[in-house]
Amino acid sequence: MAIMAKIEAVLIADDASTFVTREIDGVELSFGGIEGDRHFGLFAKADSRQPMYKRGQEIMNRRQLSIVSVEELQGIAQRLGVETIKPEWLGANIVVSGVPELTKLPMGIRMILPSGGGIVCEGENEPCAGPGKQIANFYGDRSLTQQFIKHAGHCRGIVAYVERPGEIKPGDLVEIQI
Repeated sequence: MAIMAKIEAVLIADDASTFVTREIDGVELSFGGIEGDRHFGLFAKADSRQPMYKRGQEIMNRRQLSIVSVEELQGIAQRLGVETIKPEWLGANIVVSGVPELTKLPMGIRMILPSGGGIVCEGENEPCAGPGKQIANFYGDRSLTQQFIKHAGHCRGIVAYVERPGEIKPGDLVEIQI
C-alpha cells in the first residue's frame, strides 16, 4: 500500500547555537542526511534517548531528519489555542502535507522521492521542552512550554534516516510505502 504526500518545505539547522531550522530551496540528501545540518552524519553520540548505552558513545544516526506534517502542526496549534506552530520552531527538516497522521506511521515505512532517493522512518519524534520554549517565547506565554509537551504527543512528527541519496525540494510528490 502507498500514499502520496507533497513536500511543502525543506529546512536546515545550520546555526550551531540553536536547533531552530530555516527554510531552503531544496537539497541533495546524502547518506548522512542534509550536509551542514546539526543532525548530519552516519554516526551520533548516545544521549538520553538511548539509555542502554553510555552517554556519548558512538552509535548509528537514525535521527538524521525530522519530518512534520502541516495537518499535525495545525492540530497542535488548535489544541494550544495559538494561531500557528512553525516547523522551524520544532527543528523540522521536511514539512509534508496530505498525511494528517504522519506520526502514527509505523517504523520502517519508506518515503520514495521523485529523484529516486529514499528515506526510512525510525519512529515518533517525541515532544520536548526545546520546541515548547520556542513557542512560549514567540507567544509570550511561559505555560506553552509544558502545554506543548502535553498536546503534541503522538502528532509531533517522525525522525528518519536517508537510505538512498537524492534531491528533495518543495513541490515534490513523495510516495510513502506502507
